[in-house]
Amino acid sequence: MRNQNTFNLTLIAIFTAIIFLQAFVPNLGYIVIVPTLPAITTIVLTVSIGGSLLGPCQGAILGLIWGLISLYMAYTRATDPITLLLFQNPVIAVVPRALVGVLSGLVAQALKKGKYQKLGLSLSGVVGALTNTLFVILLSSLFYLGNPDKLTTQLGNINQGNPLIVILLIALGLNGVLEALAGAVVTPIIVAPLRRVLGHFRNR
Repeated sequence: MRNQNTFNLTLIAIFTAIIFLQAFVPNLGYIVIVPTLPAITTIVLTVSIGGSLLGPCQGAILGLIWGLISLYMAYTRATDPITLLLFQNPVIAVVPRALVGVLSGLVAQALKKGKYQKLGLSLSGVVGALTNTLFVILLSSLFYLGNPDKLTTQLGNINQGNPLIVILLIALGLNGVLEALAGAVVTPIIVAPLRRVLGHFRNR
């Protein structure tokens, strides 16, 4: 049991180091397509992969680490006004990120055995990306419900009298779709061989 805990802690430390690299090396973890809108993130893939490989509890830890980094970056080096407005809120910054690890881990765990293993890994990548995007949108809608103009004025021509949640879906939805497609492809490619390698080490 002690060896297993040490092994898991080592893997969490490795994934944490990758998340830090992605967060602080320009254009590695956050890819800016439209300067005024939030960047497409590759960190969601790392957290989804970690959750799929290690399980929902360890995935939650990785998501929490990412969320705290997002909160820190929103105060120190926000790349756009939307990121500054949204992710300076601890709930918006942390909760969706933590849920990415949890839900990715649960999906991968539920479909871990049998012929549905690769499908489960693809779904875990999709679920991770969509969880992040949808919960950011839902929580932002709740927190800015009383003062939507503060947020929508930063979105320019997107605001045409639509409800705030629709505006956020338009502004952030493309990111979520692209991240989900990447998750569906990349997660099984990385996790499936890692499971075999790590299973060999665990059984030694």
